[in-house]
Amino acid sequence: MTEQYPVDEDRLLAVFRALAENRVVYAVFGGIALGLHGLARSTADLDLFIPADRANVEHLKDALRALFDDPCIDEISADDLCGDYPAVRYVPPDGFGFDILTRLGKAIRFEDLEVEEKIYDGVRVQVVSPRTLWRMKKDTVRPVDRMDAAALADRFGYEDD
Repeated sequence: MTEQYPVDEDRLLAVFRALAENRVVYAVFGGIALGLHGLARSTADLDLFIPADRANVEHLKDALRALFDDPCIDEISADDLCGDYPAVRYVPPDGFGFDILTRLGKAIRFEDLEVEEKIYDGVRVQVVSPRTLWRMKKDTVRPVDRMDAAALADRFGYEDD
């Protein structure tokens, strides 16, 4: 099992800059997205949704290479992310993890996401909207997702459709 470390704000800013500089199309979801919407929750990784597009996967790999001197980045495959198993977990040597998805089962594709722009320390960040995040989390089996959904519902006034 890989040891995970808390997300460092300087590292997070560097990641957001690298994504922008390398023209990666993405949307942040998960714990970091909650924080970007004003609901702080501890997390040890960054969850990224990207379109199932080979060129964009290469842009993402370029962004990761700008941050990490790690030959394992080459193992991130457009075939995987654009294929039947559209999720990759990448953990560089320093333990800062990334979950990268192009689809969440058959339920959600990148194109289905409502995305907003937030500014994080001067850098534009694409993040799923609070409503989209709530919809992604409210019916899952993971207790942390259900707690996140409840916090989103409470903060933004969402009710089951």
